[in-house]
Formats: sequence, C-alpha cells, structure tokens
Amino acid sequence: MSRPTPQLATSRRALVAGGVGNVVEWYDFAVYGAFATVIATTYFPGADPIAGLSASFAVFATAFLARPVGAVVFGRLGDRVGRRQVLVTVIVLMAAATAGIGLLPGHAAIGVLAPVLLVVFRAAQGLSVGGEAAGATAFVVEYAPEGRRGWYGSWLWSTLALGVAGGIGVAVLVARVFPREVLEDRGWRLAFLVALPLGLVGLYLRLRLDETPRFRAVEHADAIVRRPVAATLRAHPGACCSASPPWPRPP
Repeated sequence: MSRPTPQLATSRRALVAGGVGNVVEWYDFAVYGAFATVIATTYFPGADPIAGLSASFAVFATAFLARPVGAVVFGRLGDRVGRRQVLVTVIVLMAAATAGIGLLPGHAAIGVLAPVLLVVFRAAQGLSVGGEAAGATAFVVEYAPEGRRGWYGSWLWSTLALGVAGGIGVAVLVARVFPREVLEDRGWRLAFLVALPLGLVGLYLRLRLDETPRFRAVEHADAIVRRPVAATLRAHPGACCSASPPWPRPP
C-alpha cells in the first residue's frame, strides 16, 4: 500500500484537526442537555421544580441564540486574519466556558450571581459553536485536494453526531458510576471538566497546522477585504439572496 503524498497527508491532518474541534464543541452542548435537571436544582432552586427546569432549558436555548452571532463575528474575523487563528480561539473559548460551568458554584453559595454566570458561559458556548461551524468547514475545504472539497467537508457532519453521542455517553457513564446523591451534588461536574483535556487535544492538533493554502494566497496577493460580508453581497447578490441554488439544475 503506497503512502499518501505530503499534500494529501496534510489535507487529512486538517480534516482530523477540524473534526476533533467539532467533536469537542458538540460534546459540550450535549452534556448540558443531559444534566439539565441537575443544573435546574443547582442554579434555580425553588418550590416549583418545573419552573426551575424551564429556566434551565431557557439558559440552554441561549447558546442557540448566540450561534448566528458567533458565525458572523468569527466568520468575518476568519476572512480577515485567517482560519487557523479563529479555530484556535473558538476551541479555547468553548473548553473554557464548559469547564467554567463545571466549576461554577451553585445558587446556595453565591446567590443570583450563579445563574447570571451560567447564562454568560452558555452564551460563550453558543458564540464558539457558531464560529466553529463556519470556520472548521472553511479550514477543511480549503485544505482539501482539488475535486474532493465536498467529500472532505461532509465529514464534519459526522463528527457533529460523534460529539453529541460522546457527550451523552459520558453523561450516562457518570450517572452510573456515582450514587444519586453524589451525582446531584458534584459528580455531574466531572462531565463538564472533561472538556478541558478534549479541548487541549483539539488545540494541539490545530496549532500543528499552518494557515490554509488558499488564505495564504489571498494574503500574499494583498486581496483581503476589510468588510468581507458586504463585499460578498455586492459581488454575488443573486447567489446570496436568492432562494434557488447558485449552481445549474440537473437536466
């Protein structure tokens, strides 16, 4: 069996680096959903458990509201300073935010500050996931060999499912290992703290790669625009705003 060419080997490393980060991002999302009931009693205590659970899921939804903001902010940043730098930033942000939830004292310890900080951490998770989705796709596709960009980009969707499955799996394992009293007191935090080593692995893989060849070419040609979103809308208004696909339909 022949060894892959250096270019193909680099493309595969880029795919792994982008995919691992995607796993970390969605692992963190899944863990919060799995422990929503425990989070409700820890940060939203009260006589009505349904109200506490509703508040817990409302905080969960905060990340989904922040996702498009993260996509715009980090997508624009990636078009200006590079894909690699953005991917390094978002994986650090996500790992730190998730570990922050794992270390955040409950309502009984710091009062109303606890749920406020919980919202902040969830918003940070949403921002990073929005930046991850666009940034990792651009990073992997721009490193992909000619003619295989769609194939490489499609693998990121499978890593999304892998991250969710990993988060649920770790939550189930933690729930089985710890007695219920320990789980609800502090055991659930372990699943969130796992984000730190996972994030370090993703960070290491991303730091080992250079900026994508396509972005380096744009940078070398001094063709980086200050307002990439506005420039795209001006140059391709039909492709961006039309409901129909920008490519020809098959006969």
